[in-house]
Amino acid sequence: MQKILIVEDDEKLRNELEKFLNNNGYKVTMLKTFENTINDILAINPDLVLLDISLPNADGEHICKEVRKKSNVPIIIITSRDSQIDELICINYGADHYITKPFNIQILLAKIGSLLKRANNFNEINDKIDAKDFILNTSKSTIEKQGKSIELTKNEYKILKYLVQNREKIVSREEIMECLWESESFIDDNTLTVNITRLRNKLEELDLKELLQTKRGQGYILIKL
Repeated sequence: MQKILIVEDDEKLRNELEKFLNNNGYKVTMLKTFENTINDILAINPDLVLLDISLPNADGEHICKEVRKKSNVPIIIITSRDSQIDELICINYGADHYITKPFNIQILLAKIGSLLKRANNFNEINDKIDAKDFILNTSKSTIEKQGKSIELTKNEYKILKYLVQNREKIVSREEIMECLWESESFIDDNTLTVNITRLRNKLEELDLKELLQTKRGQGYILIKL
């Protein structure tokens, strides 16, 4: 389930967006204080951010700029400012869309879906996902590199695909198990450990040992070599 972070000080709008997005299949997190907004956004590591730029004691435009320096997360600005100057600044700072209040919530939903689809587009052509360091063959459930191919089990394939879709983000064990449950692969914590170990061993066979890293107490991250 994709995670959307709402950074908005208007409690009524924040709650309306949370309910609406939850009902449309997204996992929603909200910030209610804004003293350490940049660090909070990076720590939460969402799939998309809805960011108001008129925050108490915080400059939303600066937040957008600083987050973009460290993350490619899609950012949609939602604001009551309808100045073209503000819009230009936000776009130049890395925002993907600029929406002024009041807005059509269905249009917002469409923009969210479009951005998330683009963010998760890993050149899946001819049943293959180009993950740069390797190819994930979706029709054969194999991982390939320089002509060498290694077969993955059903769960290993699903875990690796989820990690590829969240490349360079820390993914918790709970998120991986939730992903597997949604695909009707029911595994417990111990079984996940076994699958991760086997997956890491198969990556090592392709000289990709360092690709899958464990972040103690947080989960796993698939880095770029």
